[in-house]
Amino acid sequence: MRVTTKGQVTIPRNIREVLGITPESEIDFKEDNGKFYIVKTNKPSRTGNFKKLRGIATARMSTDEIMSLTRETI
Repeated sequence: MRVTTKGQVTIPRNIREVLGITPESEIDFKEDNGKFYIVKTNKPSRTGNFKKLRGIATARMSTDEIMSLTRETI
């Protein structure tokens, strides 16, 4: 396989299926005696850290009111 200029490679479908790698999966590279292995990890995804916070805001404001606070009027 070819490495892109960004250092990316495509993991072939059959390997993703065997490892259970799906979109948003976290993987690690392990080294053993000069050989490297792709290993699926059990780390929570980065976006998963915010899912538990969704919907718990305590501000009693509408979306429009919150958005107006972020916009500067001239």
